Amino acid sequence: MSAQDQIRETITANDVVLYMKGTKMMPQCGFSSRVAGILNYMGVEFADVNVLADAEIRQGIKDFSDWPTIPQLYVKGEFVGGCDIVTEMTLSGELDQLFEGKGIAFNKEAADKIREANG
Repeated sequence: MSAQDQIRETITANDVVLYMKGTKMMPQCGFSSRVAGILNYMGVEFADVNVLADAEIRQGIKDFSDWPTIPQLYVKGEFVGGCDIVTEMTLSGELDQLFEGKGIAFNKEAADKIREANG
């Protein structure tokens, strides 16, 4: 199976997927840690894919999304963005709206606390 096929299968089989450096429990870079931290804090169930474990997936995800950096967040098969975009969406409330619109469970109070702390 090609890297593209693996990626397509992963984002189809899981409602929320984070392609990251490291894992959700052991992030290996600050940007991956920030996005995983947001999702974990908000109580979002997500699949994590460690791009450091597979060079083909690491390059493949960049080609798949036509986005040069990692982490990359996918919701219901749709590319959302990287660290800066996810951070901005969290602070503006857009991430809440995306999750609500796609039927993804998350803790609204936790999302509000993130905004309060960064307001």
